[in-house]
Formats: sequence, structure tokens, C-alpha cells
Amino acid sequence: MKFRLALCAFLFLLPVAVDAQRPAPGGLPEIAVAQLPAEARETLRLVRKGGPYPHERDGVPFGNFERLLPLRERGYYREYTVPTPGVKGRGARRLVAGRSGEIFYTEDHYRSFRRVRE
Repeated sequence: MKFRLALCAFLFLLPVAVDAQRPAPGGLPEIAVAQLPAEARETLRLVRKGGPYPHERDGVPFGNFERLLPLRERGYYREYTVPTPGVKGRGARRLVAGRSGEIFYTEDHYRSFRRVRE
């Protein structure tokens, strides 16, 4: 019985322990707006303006399944396509916007992110 109770307590606390080891939200590398590719700056302009967006999936919720961005409730983040010259379709580049106004850029389809510094 004691073993079962200890195991339940361990499993219950495990996600907290794992999240406590994640880098702080400010731990992501940053990129200045001026350093973004021109296409990302244009996408950022559209995000700030509220559209219209060229891709049907622009503005859909971003799930943060990779858990690379600060953890927030479902629906907190939205994703937007950053066109890649010479690539058909949406390509790998995206801006992800948080509800509080923070913006993140990925050029490798969510394998890494940089926080956009205004």
C-alpha cells in the first residue's frame, strides 16, 4: 500500500518536476524585427493589422506541442505563414503570436524559435 501511494505521488508530481527544469520564458534566443527576413516583416505587419492573410491556415491556433514556447492554455498562440521565396506551398517559416502580444519566429517548422524583439 505504501509503495502504491508513493508511486501515485511520484506520477502526480512528475510533470511539475519536468517543467521546473525547462528554461525560463526569457531563455529563448531573440531576433530584432529589423533582422527578420523581409517576408517575416510583412507577415508581422499583417498580424498587427489583423489581416487579410494570404493563407487559409493563417491565424489558426498553434498547439505548442513541442513545448518550446512558454507554456500557456490551449488557444493562447496563433500561427502565421512566412512565405519562403522559391518554395511552393507554405514552406517551413512561421510567426507565432501570443495573446499578450509576444511574437516568435521559426524558420525550421517549429524545431526552434526566436522571440521577436521590437
